[in-house]
Amino acid sequence: MSTRSLLPGEVHLWMARYPQFDDPVARARCDAVMSDEERSQTERFYFPDDRLRHRVTRALLRNTLSRYAPVEAGAWRFTVNAYGRPAIDPGHGEARALSFNLSHTRGLIVLAVARDIDLGVDVENIRHRAAPLDIADRFFSTEEVAALAMLEAEARPRRFYEYWTLKESYIKARGMGLSLPLDGFAFSYTATDAIALAIDPALADDPERWEFWQWHPIDDCLIALCIQRRGDTVARIQARLALPEGDAPIPLVPLRRSPAPVLRPR
Repeated sequence: MSTRSLLPGEVHLWMARYPQFDDPVARARCDAVMSDEERSQTERFYFPDDRLRHRVTRALLRNTLSRYAPVEAGAWRFTVNAYGRPAIDPGHGEARALSFNLSHTRGLIVLAVARDIDLGVDVENIRHRAAPLDIADRFFSTEEVAALAMLEAEARPRRFYEYWTLKESYIKARGMGLSLPLDGFAFSYTATDAIALAIDPALADDPERWEFWQWHPIDDCLIALCIQRRGDTVARIQARLALPEGDAPIPLVPLRRSPAPVLRPR
């Protein structure tokens, strides 16, 4: 089984427009690599769109991980931590060095893969539903709420989703989900639109150990990625679109990102 290289500091994003997989042949290929439990869970979804999205998500994860390690797609086993974050089962040995995180929204699935770093990704369809601005009022930091209030009304929904995807990517990278209070950390944009993070000391974390990226690559979807910094290494991001037959590269032009790390003299 041939595998792809994944160097230190590289993060690969794999995306799938899952409605493209809605035909009998593509669905059967997905089912062929899923576990019995995953197939059973798929059938428990009431709506066809949810069944298809779950089916393609599980197949995308399994097939993609097998690009980086000599494990058959159907053989992958996973565990979850105390907060429900999935990881590769320890029984897979060296393949456990692969880090991954999944997110999906109406029309699109995104999978982030790296080696030996914590990471989190979030995708939201910003046109599918109205931005729930009341969530910001109740759960965002005071700084973020104030920044939203300063915007024109028509600009607030987009900014809400920018904050929301960044927050989701961070709590997923920490592996603690919503046990982290959303008002305990705040995002802001500098004059150059670089992403800045401030964290309440009570959360015992250093903002400098994280790097953030944000893109608007496909249709109405917004993506945020949080990755653990590796010293002075500048992260390199590649993206590909998974297709029913093969895959294709996707050019990524960041909307915003964290400032590059300050290189220290050696």
